[in-house]
Amino acid sequence: MADKQGLTGAYYGPSIPPPQQAKYRRSRRDRGCFCCLLSLFFKILIVIIILVAIALFVFWIIVRPQMMKFHITDAKLTEFNLTADNKLHYNLALNFTIRNPNKKLGMYQDNIDGRAYYEDVRFTTKVLTYVGLLKKKTTQEHGLVFQGQQLVLLNNNEIAEFNKQKNAEVFDINVKFNLRMRWRLGDYISGNFKPKVRCGTLKVPLITNGVSTATFQSKKCRVRYF
Repeated sequence: MADKQGLTGAYYGPSIPPPQQAKYRRSRRDRGCFCCLLSLFFKILIVIIILVAIALFVFWIIVRPQMMKFHITDAKLTEFNLTADNKLHYNLALNFTIRNPNKKLGMYQDNIDGRAYYEDVRFTTKVLTYVGLLKKKTTQEHGLVFQGQQLVLLNNNEIAEFNKQKNAEVFDINVKFNLRMRWRLGDYISGNFKPKVRCGTLKVPLITNGVSTATFQSKKCRVRYF
């Protein structure tokens, strides 16, 4: 024991090195392969985007697609009365045109869904189905009649506005259309498109005994495909 003791008499055993923690490192080869695959993916993606952009540009140059033109050409009310039980009796006739301005695209009109509103109250919806092909550079005329009665709950301000419009024999009617259509290019026919047509507020004259004190002004509507 004496040879293992220091001058102070303390015992020091043999030193034991601390345990080393295992180190896990991703090899440079693994990281290199991952970076190569990521780089290849982005290169392919960029090439695809460029090819699609070129194809769309060439298509636009050759076909020059244009939006349809939509106009309300005439509108009239032959009945528009609000009864004491808050029933609005109406008879609204609309005439409108749809023009295809394209030189190379025909347009199949499968559905024309027309809707008219007074003070956010919708009249009976009218639908034209299987309207047919609208050929290149042509215009078609259509008509819809909204007739019936609808419960309308108006506050005092809205009743006052109704009476004001009744005295002027011109009513504010909001009109919109939802279409279902397909484009035709040569023998190719596209899938369904659902453009939305918004005509805003129309100043519609009231016809009394076949006479009106106002004339309807043609209105261009806004067409949106998306």
